[in-house]
Amino acid sequence: MGHNTCFSRGFSKKREQGRKERRRKSSNRVMSFRRGVVRQSKFRHVFAQAWKAEHCLDDVRVSRVTWDGPLCAANPKFIAVVIEAGGGGAFLVLPLAKSGRVDQNIPTVCGHAAPVLDVQWCPHDDNVIASASEDCTVKIWQIPDGGLTSPMSEAVVTLEGHSKRVGILAWHPSALNILLTAGCDNVLCVWDVGTGELVYQLSAAHPDLIYSVSWNREGSVLCTTCKDKALRVIDPRRGTVLKVREKAHEGTRPMRAVFLADGKILTTGFSRMSERQLALWDTKDLSEPMVTQEMDTSNGVLLPFYDPDTNMVYLCGKGDCTIRYFEVTDESPYVHFLSLYSSKEPQRGAGFLSKRGVDVNKCEIARFYKLHERKVEPISMTVPRKSDLFQGDLYPDTAGLEPALLAEDWIAGQDAPPTLVSLSGGYAAPPSKCGTLRGRPKLLTQTNTSPTSTTAPANPMTVEMESEGLGHGQGRRDVDGGIERVMKEEDQLSDILTEIRALRALVLAQGHRIDVLERQLARIEDGELNKVMAPKSTDSTPTVIALLFLWVILVLVLVFLYKKLNAETNGQYTVQRIVFAPGGLRDRLREGVGVVENRLGVHIWPQQRDDEENIGDNEEADEEGEGHDKQNDSYTEEGEQQENDDDGDDSSDDYSSVDLRERAKMQMKNEEKERPEDEKKKRKEEKEEVAAAAAGEEEKSAEVKNEEKVELLVDLKPFTGSAIWSGESKDENDLTAL
Repeated sequence: MGHNTCFSRGFSKKREQGRKERRRKSSNRVMSFRRGVVRQSKFRHVFAQAWKAEHCLDDVRVSRVTWDGPLCAANPKFIAVVIEAGGGGAFLVLPLAKSGRVDQNIPTVCGHAAPVLDVQWCPHDDNVIASASEDCTVKIWQIPDGGLTSPMSEAVVTLEGHSKRVGILAWHPSALNILLTAGCDNVLCVWDVGTGELVYQLSAAHPDLIYSVSWNREGSVLCTTCKDKALRVIDPRRGTVLKVREKAHEGTRPMRAVFLADGKILTTGFSRMSERQLALWDTKDLSEPMVTQEMDTSNGVLLPFYDPDTNMVYLCGKGDCTIRYFEVTDESPYVHFLSLYSSKEPQRGAGFLSKRGVDVNKCEIARFYKLHERKVEPISMTVPRKSDLFQGDLYPDTAGLEPALLAEDWIAGQDAPPTLVSLSGGYAAPPSKCGTLRGRPKLLTQTNTSPTSTTAPANPMTVEMESEGLGHGQGRRDVDGGIERVMKEEDQLSDILTEIRALRALVLAQGHRIDVLERQLARIEDGELNKVMAPKSTDSTPTVIALLFLWVILVLVLVFLYKKLNAETNGQYTVQRIVFAPGGLRDRLREGVGVVENRLGVHIWPQQRDDEENIGDNEEADEEGEGHDKQNDSYTEEGEQQENDDDGDDSSDDYSSVDLRERAKMQMKNEEKERPEDEKKKRKEEKEEVAAAAAGEEEKSAEVKNEEKVELLVDLKPFTGSAIWSGESKDENDLTAL
């Protein structure tokens, strides 16, 4: 028992030592990117800067589809963004120089019957773009120079070969018209989009959902990541899996892989503890990664974007607010963390601009288009340099538009790196190549494609014979290349002629429009156009009838009110009373005219007519009769009072009579001034009669006083200084003045 105990202790000690050794090796291999190492590199000081708000694209409804893809693609001419669309799938294509608010009615590419999952620009034609959708199809579109002017729903080529939705697109880096697609049916398809033919189909390479696909530099092999956590290196022409690495990342979250320029593979994934990782693999030996870096514990899938010219890798996490960038070198630890860009808003996707589209004058080495919920924000990666000259060390020759191989050459087994161009002096995007998509599309479905027709020749003898025949067929290919160039030139010439015809038609249309405007201007000068443009007269008879009816009703109402008022007031407001009554309108007008006549010394008021004079005389006679009656009554009362008065004074009687005469004279003078000359004579006669009557009354009163003494009471209210004798007085000189 003791021997067994010692043996178990020794075995445990050896196991512990082995565990420590593996841990030490792992610590040497795994390095956190937070521990920077000072080293020499021209990309150490790369900094990211977001563009100003006026240079962003606003009001862009980015798609909410649940797919871990970039949802954006950019080239030197256009930017494409997958957007929300009702009743199908659509994506937006805008010129790269476009900025500001995007109109909701702007034309889109809307040919898919289901949401779009991925878009990719052709590396050999900036006007050709491929789109993958949930409707199980892949469509190729030809975008005109300047962008869309109307909605595009008819694709140039439609590729139908998948049984489930398609979410991955990858153009061949050096061969023309070669496109790789991957769908949720776990199938890889290689297409010749020039003819629409399915040339290769790999249906047995992946047992589960494919996460990512990437070509190597020459386009001879590709690497894939799958839901089974395996990293595979596949030769698509032979249909064989060359390398497999099981559990490249132990986490269950999706992985991504990208081929580097030197043949290495960089992968992103998750650890068993859901920590996001970055790993570098050597394709010669996939047993262990060259380096592994753990970053954080976020849930967003890291999308790697690789720049082969600078050998830099940019990691954009979907839902993150940061963009990390690394430099890959041949020195340990191989992957060097440079810096990160951080913002406040998370990103829903990102588009990576090809090197041909960057601004070399500002030392811009990369540009991202960050997708917000309703905005697209450009972010520039810049190396600070003081010199204004072209920085050749930052901009080595990059891949150009000219393809290194034709589709037929690559299918035959040839490989070549991309054709490089220099960025010295900047890059100018050429016009569209209408001859890129040539030939009649031959759409092959998955049901009618046989494995023999969709895979490369598997017989080694056949491959060897083909390789031996390449040298003999080189001359033929040169001749074919010359014919191809001639055909391209003819196509370009036909395009130029077409544009000239379109310009001619436009000029003619504008000339016709100018003629019409000149004729209209002449008509305006002659006054004809005003007559034509004058509004037509409308029939106003109903309006006139309505107004007349209202006027009649108003008159009737006024007449009714007039009669009702006179009935209630016993005719005090008749027209005759208002005009001819004393103090009426006629008298007021006469008084006003009299004032004007006195001021100006002229005669304005016309002579009265006979009937008016008669009416006036009758009225005056009635007034005078009433006055005489009143005066006689007053005299009678005075006589009675005088009879009752025993004592009287002759001097006082004389005083009251004189005063009465003077007051009467003054009143008559005032009336004579106011009345016309034709009435003065009548008033003068009446005055003499009044004076005679007054003298007779005085004589009678004197006789009565002589006979008996009576008390005299005279009411002289209209006059000032009146005297009243009241009571019986024995003294004749007793006078009481009030």
